[in-house]
Amino acid sequence: MQALVLEQAHSITLRDIDMPLVVGPRDVKIKIHTVGICGSDVHYFKHGKIGSFAVEAPMVLGHEASGVVAEVGAEVTHLQVGDRVCMEPGVPQFDSPATMRGLYNLDPAVRFWATPPIHGCLTPYVVHPASFTFKLPDNVSFGEGAIVEPLAIGLQAAKKAAIKPGDVAVVIGAGTIGAMNALAALAGGCSRVILADLVPEKLALFAANPAVTTVNIRQANLLDTVRELTDGWGADIVFEASGSMRAYDNIIDLLCPNGCLVLVGMPPENVPFDIVAIQAKEVRIESVFRYANIFPRAIALLASGKIDVKPFISRTFGFADGVQAFEEAAQGHPRDVKIQIELA
Repeated sequence: MQALVLEQAHSITLRDIDMPLVVGPRDVKIKIHTVGICGSDVHYFKHGKIGSFAVEAPMVLGHEASGVVAEVGAEVTHLQVGDRVCMEPGVPQFDSPATMRGLYNLDPAVRFWATPPIHGCLTPYVVHPASFTFKLPDNVSFGEGAIVEPLAIGLQAAKKAAIKPGDVAVVIGAGTIGAMNALAALAGGCSRVILADLVPEKLALFAANPAVTTVNIRQANLLDTVRELTDGWGADIVFEASGSMRAYDNIIDLLCPNGCLVLVGMPPENVPFDIVAIQAKEVRIESVFRYANIFPRAIALLASGKIDVKPFISRTFGFADGVQAFEEAAQGHPRDVKIQIELA
């Protein structure tokens, strides 16, 4: 079966590879339709590793996916052949302490698509646990279904922030995760999101949203904007979604007293924190690692129209052009937020 395989850093091929396709009693076999290229996929492509996760053997890429159920296990009752679905890519041990506490995303043994040494889903068929496979409503497209995964990260961040109706939030970073974070913050009850980035093309995607104030940090001072829009009080929540170390310079100044800082992006190195500034404001700090029990909420928000992700799907490539799709994604074109690959 063909797949897009990362052989090593800077080398992706479209070739045959053996993939296990045995359907267990609680599994489903899925014909993959659409897969989004994630920043982590690109990072593995460019560098061959992320932290301690290193590509030491050929690995199939991709973890943001939608498709059609092609076969169901004997004990599966909530899905049937022909159902349009999206899949949560991280599968924990179902009896681990983390899973039993409802924190399955924190299970150290979680098997996550396209995280070495686990193969991803950029291949025509995959077998996946039915409990981590979710039916798509008729009005949610395959492209939207494949963007549920990054949207879930934004919703996890909004949940961790404990948003109160009317809160003002700052989102630092307008890439895929930052964009999804901004949409999630508004859906969660924020009255305004102040979205900061240095790429005007990404900020322009929010130009028609009256609840979003965009700040090009090359041209304007984010702190001044926050103070102006909050009468000097500060934002209730700051979501750091860029992963930039520079984002932490005076980040506490953006917050109001007793505000919440949510760490979403992952900086490449340790960053300093002004503990006294944090204490003086009694700032609450939350962190996000993927998501848990969020996919059904993300799908419901897409189906209701409360969240619209279609403007953030930038370009779509065919499976045969998958290598080119990754090369384009690695270029980081300003106009691109989410590049997807269609297999069907």
